[in-house]
Amino acid sequence: MAQTKTIYICQSCGTQSPKWLGKCTACNEWNTFVEEIVNRKQPSSKLSLQVSENQPITLENIKSAKTERISVGITEFNRVLGGGIVPGSLILLGGDPGIGKSTLALQLALGLTDKKILYTSGEESLQQIKLRAERLNSKNSNCLFLCETSLENLIAHTDQLRPDILIIDSIQTVSTETIESSPGSVSQVRECTSAILKFAKKNDVAVILIGHITKEGNLAGPKVLEHMVDTVLQFEGDTNYMYRILRSNKNRFGSTNELGIFEMRSDGLREITNPSEQLISKVNEDVSGTAIAATVEGARPFLIEIQALVSSAAYGTPQRSSTGFDLRRLNMLLAVLEKRAGFKLTAKDVFLNIAGGIKISDPATDLSVISSILSSNIDIAINHKNCFAGEVGLTGEIRAISRIEQRISEAEKLGFEKIYIPKLNKGFNTSKLKIEVVKASRVEEVFRNIFG
Repeated sequence: MAQTKTIYICQSCGTQSPKWLGKCTACNEWNTFVEEIVNRKQPSSKLSLQVSENQPITLENIKSAKTERISVGITEFNRVLGGGIVPGSLILLGGDPGIGKSTLALQLALGLTDKKILYTSGEESLQQIKLRAERLNSKNSNCLFLCETSLENLIAHTDQLRPDILIIDSIQTVSTETIESSPGSVSQVRECTSAILKFAKKNDVAVILIGHITKEGNLAGPKVLEHMVDTVLQFEGDTNYMYRILRSNKNRFGSTNELGIFEMRSDGLREITNPSEQLISKVNEDVSGTAIAATVEGARPFLIEIQALVSSAAYGTPQRSSTGFDLRRLNMLLAVLEKRAGFKLTAKDVFLNIAGGIKISDPATDLSVISSILSSNIDIAINHKNCFAGEVGLTGEIRAISRIEQRISEAEKLGFEKIYIPKLNKGFNTSKLKIEVVKASRVEEVFRNIFG
């Protein structure tokens, strides 16, 4: 006979406690414990030993099955997934509120005219979904819509329709009757995802789950949620900017280094096939404090504009601020300029911005960052036909970087005349290139070449 038990579960990390606690001992969050009722089965006195139908076999006896991916009409989405959606896979799509998760999912559903899609929403009514679809100016007779928050009803409809792709917006609104807690709680999210996972794997139905995120930027719900799904996609961007970036934090069927770039418009999301032209300003005159970086995200090279502003500190403590670039790495590069290159920046404010509102983690942007900072400090402009690619070490050396040929090729294609790269990058022919390649081993060499 089952017994009911009351426990307290942290809504941030899933830690269980027999009593209410003000502060979680695992994640140190305050006021996150919520009371939930769980059913506990009485343990059996005898251990039941039964041999199941599944038998252990050797690797040679496992049949290799080649599954064809479902190619969606959004090229950037296909790129991030590694070629398309794998049937039977679970994809978790997370992002800030209002960033465009539902718009991306609806565009995907309406664009697949040759597949049966079931789009279920627990947050919007059918009338709201129709208004969004009219704004996107898309139609698909094979796409069915359903407003449902009950897990049992959702699986029953899916089992009856047998769609190729199931989209759930969002997993935090779905609840099951077997758990006596409110929708969105740790227990509900875990149990609902587990049931959807079993159904998807058994019936070869690809599922896209839209998930909320916490104020820290992490996906809401238990951490086990990210372990259960096959792919975790992060849709990010600044709501003040037009550009949106789709990243893959986990992908069992492809690389996690790819990213897709979109532009949010009034008629939906538009793909950015050539981000270099969009992220570089079209100003032909030279302005101090700007430098172009040749960066690579996944297999895609593109050029971005680094903007820096150095001014005298108005107060006692100088400010250090960066947008789209790691602030700790900026402080490290400023220390390198101070110690190794001899530039005094301790009494000056330094502001850094990646044009376009995107976030870059490629260390090869270091050389362009310190070049833009020095350009703003001495108020001498860098030629807008020059670009940079190199990682800066703590001793002031310029370290070798990966995919140097792709960076040079992208810069040459966009009409740049000179690119500064690490001297340690060797093994490629520069005689056939139209762009001048300048190799340097230390930051002082680059500064002397640029500013004299």
